Amino acid sequence: MNDQIHSDGSDHEHGALGDAEYAEFMELAAQEGFDPEEIEGALDEAGAGPLPVLAVVGRPNVGKSTLVNRIIGRREAVVQDKPGVTRDRVTYEAEWAGRRFKVVDTGGWEQDVLGLDASVAAQAEYAIETADAVVFVVDSTVGATDTDEAVVKLLRRAGKPVVLCANKVDGQSGEADATALWSLGLGEPHPVSSLHGRGTGDMLDAVLEALPEAPAQRFGTPVGGPRRIALIGRPNVGKSSLLNKVAGEDRVVVNELAGTTRDPVDELINLGGITWKFIDTAGIRRRVHLQEGADYYASLRTAAALEKAEVAVVLIDSSESISVQDQRIVTMAVEAGRALVVAFNKWDTLDEERRYYLEREIETELAQIAWAPRVNVSAVTGRHMEKLVPAIETALEGWETRIPTGRLNAFLGEIVASHPHPVRGGKQPRILFGTQAGTKPPRFVLFASGFLEHGYRRFVERRLREEFGFDGTPIHISVRVREKRGRNK
Repeated sequence: MNDQIHSDGSDHEHGALGDAEYAEFMELAAQEGFDPEEIEGALDEAGAGPLPVLAVVGRPNVGKSTLVNRIIGRREAVVQDKPGVTRDRVTYEAEWAGRRFKVVDTGGWEQDVLGLDASVAAQAEYAIETADAVVFVVDSTVGATDTDEAVVKLLRRAGKPVVLCANKVDGQSGEADATALWSLGLGEPHPVSSLHGRGTGDMLDAVLEALPEAPAQRFGTPVGGPRRIALIGRPNVGKSSLLNKVAGEDRVVVNELAGTTRDPVDELINLGGITWKFIDTAGIRRRVHLQEGADYYASLRTAAALEKAEVAVVLIDSSESISVQDQRIVTMAVEAGRALVVAFNKWDTLDEERRYYLEREIETELAQIAWAPRVNVSAVTGRHMEKLVPAIETALEGWETRIPTGRLNAFLGEIVASHPHPVRGGKQPRILFGTQAGTKPPRFVLFASGFLEHGYRRFVERRLREEFGFDGTPIHISVRVREKRGRNK
């Protein structure tokens, strides 16, 4: 089988579908009673690929997390009335006026009072690096501070569109405070009360004008260019040692202290006769002694690296139990939609008992990514390094695989016939037809006569993998239910 597309198809009017396939698909949709606009909307949404990224930046305790909660429409970012509240997750999905985008929250840094400006600028820098536009939040009741001025300089250097948010304007009396922020030179300050919602609609309208309809494809490279691999994992699992081993020389500082790597280091490395671009993301500032803040910073940097990568190689220390942090990093890679390889480091140090228990841990703690290629390596001795490239190539192949609509629907017909959806409430929903709207990662849209339960969707995904492979890649499946109308009632 070689039903692959090596371009993302984003330049095509119908996403991953060719003209003939699109015409055939729309005819099928009409026969099943779906509205053409509804079909096109579902295809556009599923085939859109990466969403535009909005970074929310500013100094601590200006209300960034409250604003993020207001933008995403739910209380998900943790908010406390003190600076430096940490969060596990830093990226959220939002929608305004029918357009979807990602929001990166850069709040919650545990402060080092000796280096306030440096730490604020550092976390903002990595968020801005991957953003398409920036909301700069300033406390209008305090006015522009020296730290605000430092962030302004950073924003000017980055050259990204900026929307200035004058927060904590709770009434007319605060409008004058907001006006004073024109002095920052970032254009019109938008007076907002993120706590009460005042002015956020106008600010979001400005955000949509600043965001591109579709973001630049950050992963993917020109034909012949090196493919990008994000080397991620929790601190001190051996990411820098692995990078040095595959490079064949000491290119990155290695130290027993967790968090020696201060900045992501992009390295062009020839491995298996192919040039790859490795991104080392150890990512914790050496002098940060507050572990919560350090973890947050590492999380932010990992998210930044994933935005630019095609493949995530997750490194796990096999000599220790698989931790919640390991699982969290795996989840970040899956949610980012990247091809995935799991590398278990320090394999040469394991005895038979540890190997037995590790296998049990993998079965339980990493069951959700059983489809990801796995390699057992030693960054110190170089054991099994030759298996890394085939695993990466396998993951990329799955990531780029596309199933023609005709073949997919024949497969779906077999599933419906042999394993119909369970009857619920006297009704039995069924999959009517579907298509693969995009790749990198594979994105499917299924059109059904009723709601498909989560368990049945998982079953469909499992059967897709059994039939077509998709090794090393997450699969996104969205379902559209036919609304009753006319003859379908």
